[in-house]
This record gives sequence, structure tokens and C-alpha cells, in this order.
Amino acid sequence: MEFGLTDEQRQIREEIQRFAENEIVPHAAEYDREEKFPRDIVDEAAEMGLTGAHIPMEYGGAGYSILDTAIITEELFSYDPGIALSIVSTSFGCEAIMNFGTEDQKERFLEPVAAGEKISGAAISEPDTGSDVSSVSTRAEKDGDEWVINGNKMWITNGSVGDFFVVLCKTDPDAEGRYNGFSQIVVESDRDGFEAEKISGKLGIRASDTAELVFDDVRVPEENLIGTRDAAFMQQMQFFDETRVAVAAQGVGIAKGATRAALEYAQDREQFGKSISEFQAIQHKLAEMATDTEAARNLTYKAAWNVDQGEDITKLASMAKEYASRVAVDVADEAVQIHGGAGYVDDFPVERFYRDAKITQIYEGTTEIQKNVIAREMLGKGF
Repeated sequence: MEFGLTDEQRQIREEIQRFAENEIVPHAAEYDREEKFPRDIVDEAAEMGLTGAHIPMEYGGAGYSILDTAIITEELFSYDPGIALSIVSTSFGCEAIMNFGTEDQKERFLEPVAAGEKISGAAISEPDTGSDVSSVSTRAEKDGDEWVINGNKMWITNGSVGDFFVVLCKTDPDAEGRYNGFSQIVVESDRDGFEAEKISGKLGIRASDTAELVFDDVRVPEENLIGTRDAAFMQQMQFFDETRVAVAAQGVGIAKGATRAALEYAQDREQFGKSISEFQAIQHKLAEMATDTEAARNLTYKAAWNVDQGEDITKLASMAKEYASRVAVDVADEAVQIHGGAGYVDDFPVERFYRDAKITQIYEGTTEIQKNVIAREMLGKGF
């Protein structure tokens, strides 16, 4: 792995920084307080090619690599995680279509997402099913040339603003084996029987839309089935390496943003006649925050680079996700501490970083699940 970024990647980072400073920072607190989806900012991001950034160019996307998208994600999250997630999540679920979809599905679903005309989502978790994906109970039954879907999905990003969702369903309840009998089916949000109820009162990432989805005899055409029927569970597992690297990049971004805010505050804040940045205790905090962030960044970039090389990186992806999310939480905590009482109110961004950081240890597999994966890979393949 080469540690230097290309000129193009540096340019991408600089463009994201300018965009975030001009379009995100002035409105971040407002969208967080109002728990409002930042559609206008998402539309502006689409014009820059940031929605569906990893979608291939033949379908209107930028065709960025996993490392490129990690850089984009890190930079956006370093300014405001809620708005950042609203931007990078516009193509959630599209990985399945990109890898297993038909040419017709790719044209129908990928192109409008890449153009910023539609928002997609991935519907996996359920009220009683989180880490144990194999317990999904949403059913899809064949009726002529249609699928009839019944069930509930919970904690779905873009749930009440999305135009379509890639839904993980049980299509063969009698299939032998814990991981067999699942399929992925595209469900458009304007179908009869589909309902979405926005979830409010979240600890963090409040600008990002989250909802519960209800499927009540929702009918979709047979051609909305993605890939091979009853084989979706293992297909789904392939994407977790990529999505966990993406969450690791989110963690790095949060840690970077919190460190930057703490550094600026420490240089401005005076106590006992001098800037608090002159106190060794504060200097040590800043040094540790920066070091931990850099370590998380290197681990995340390595994992992203390995994905681009097509290597088996399940262990590395889980390491990056577990470590970077832990760093995000710890660094955000220290940033609040440096701010003192000022960090406990929303006058400064560290309060928001502190709340936003926690989700990185929960979605795309909890910290405990990541440790299970790491240990399993070590026991099976050595170290």
C-alpha cells in the first residue's frame, strides 16, 4: 500500500472542504435542532457528484474507488456527521444492484440516484432483529408474476425520504440451513401498502432521516428481485466489508472534526492570564487525540485500499470499524472536556460530535460483533 494520496485525491479533499465550509457549517446546528433532512444541501452535493459517488460512470456516477469514498466520507463527517450521512447515504442499498442486478435494474435504479433525482435505502434490520441478520422475518411470497411483501423494518436510513429500498426478505421459510432462503427485492416507496414512520428523538445524526417501514401486502413485479432467489444472505454479507470501512471513515472524520474544534478553542480560550493551549494537560490531550485519529485513519485507509485490490479483508474491515468508532467516541469526549462547560451546550460543534460519535459503534454491526468477527477470522486463519 502506498501512503501518499494522488493529486486527484488531494483535489477531492480540498473541494469537499470548501463545500462543507460554505454549505454545511452555517446550517449544521439548525438541521440538528430541527431533526430535518437537509434536502437542499443534498441537492447541491448531487451537483458535485457526491451522491452515488461509487456508482460506475456508465450509470452516471463518479466511479470513485472505496479509498476515494473513504476520503470523501471522512471530510464530510469532520464538519457535521448528520448532514454528511444524509449525503453519503443517498445510495444505500445500491451495492446489491451494482453487483447482482440486471442491466435493466442498473439503468432504472442506479442512474437516478447518481443524478441526485432519487434516494435509495437498505432495509435489513427489524424491530426484533439487529445483529442477528439471519432472524429476519419479513416475508415475500410469489403470486403470479409479482412478489407480495409483509413485515416491518426498523432503524432504516432515509426511511421517510427514500424513493426505493433494497429489502432483505425471507422467500423460502422452509429452506434448510440458517442462512438460506433469503432474497433481496427492490420496493418503491409509492407502492400501495408501504408506509414509513419517521423516528425522532435520536441521540445524534439528527439531520439524517431514520424511520420504521411497514409492508402490508406490498406488491412489486417479479423483475424487482435482485440476483439469485434465496441466496441473498451471503450476497449481503459481502457488502459488510465495504460498509464497515465506510463507518470507519465516518469515525475518523468525527475524530478529526472534534480535534480541530478542540484545538481552535484551546488556542482562543484564556485562563489564568494565558491560552489554555499553553497548559501541558491540554497539550497532552490534543497530542493523544491527534495520534489516535491518525492511527485510525491509517487503519481505515489500508482497509479501503485492500477492498479496492479485491482482497479478503473481513478481519481488517472489522478492525478498522471497531477501532475508528472507539477513537471517535473517545476523542469527542476529550474535545468536550477541553471546552469545559462550553462543550456541554450547543454553542460549539463538539457537543454535536459527542452525540453523533456513538452511532458508529452501533450501526453496520456493533462493537461486540466486530470483535466476534475479528476473533473468528483469527481462529480460522491465524494471525
